[in-house]
Amino acid sequence: MEDTEKQTYTVYDIMKILGIGRNSAYNLVAKKEFSVVKVGRTLRISKSSFDDWLNKQKSE
Repeated sequence: MEDTEKQTYTVYDIMKILGIGRNSAYNLVAKKEFSVVKVGRTLRISKSSFDDWLNKQKSE
């Protein structure tokens, strides 16, 4: 059986999760506070890295 859970987020996913605009999402990704990989013209954000960062932000 194949594991279909996403391992990465797109910038659009980050926008939806945080409720922020496109420019704000790209600015956040540019800060490199979580793992980001460029695949072709698309940025992919490590789900585990982003989720860890988000949990840390919630606890502060």
